[in-house]
Amino acid sequence: MKIGIPKGLLYYKYHVFLETYFKEIGAEIVVSPDTNKEILDLGVKYCVDEACLPIKIFHGHVAKIKDEVDIILIPRVMQLKEKEYICPKFCGLPEMVFNSIPNMPKAITNPIYANNNTKLYKWAIDAGKYITDDINLIFNSFNRALIKQSAHKTGIRNENFEINIALSGHPYNIYENFTNMNIVEKLNKSGVGVITEEYLSDDLKNINVKKLYKKPFWTFLRENYGFTTYEALEKKVDGIIYLSSFACGIDSVVTELIKDEIGDFPFLILKIDEQTGEAGLDTRIEAFVDMLERRQENESDIPSHG
Repeated sequence: MKIGIPKGLLYYKYHVFLETYFKEIGAEIVVSPDTNKEILDLGVKYCVDEACLPIKIFHGHVAKIKDEVDIILIPRVMQLKEKEYICPKFCGLPEMVFNSIPNMPKAITNPIYANNNTKLYKWAIDAGKYITDDINLIFNSFNRALIKQSAHKTGIRNENFEINIALSGHPYNIYENFTNMNIVEKLNKSGVGVITEEYLSDDLKNINVKKLYKKPFWTFLRENYGFTTYEALEKKVDGIIYLSSFACGIDSVVTELIKDEIGDFPFLILKIDEQTGEAGLDTRIEAFVDMLERRQENESDIPSHG
């Protein structure tokens, strides 16, 4: 059986688990290509206008491979952490896709609660039964997929750069090079190193999160707020760039919270959608890097007091 896995949304963080699991239980994997103009156009064509760019792109990936597979995975991700949730669009993603794209194949849409392995194993059983009835095979495949995923390190941490920035935002904006127009490569060529939230422990992220009036409801809000405020207040980086999807409600909240906490620390918000032009993005990045360079030069000119 051929199972299609769209290369969008949380694929970038959890593809090792998904691909390993389905291969181990005997499925042939068909992964959609890297995002390109064709996939973006398909997503814009089929998805509702009000959706954010990552959701539109996911629709494009589904449309690209739906006729090549027997069954397609549309992850209904509910939770990644205990007592936290992610964007509501993930919960209704299968319905969005089936209402928008015609002639869909059968789909795996079972809810995914990844906040503990017991709940995740229940998903593995439900999803695996589309492929096999061998519960021992499902159990062993699940464990091998967990091991491979835990050994797989995501994230970016450049070294040996004089200027460094914290690059924050939802993972599908940071690792989707087509829509962010290779921002990490642009920054590196400008002499700027990048670090992402995966290289900061949850304990350190939670230092500033605990100061908030209320515990964050959204996993990505907690991670991005905790990461950026720690890096800024502890002077671990010279600036912050936040990649935000246009019309993302969670991003609109977290960026305001970050600004309130870090004060006048250099902070650039880059909003991206299907209309974003590369020239405009380049200009804003260049201006931000220039400001960081001048700021660093001015600080080095201040005499130290022995």
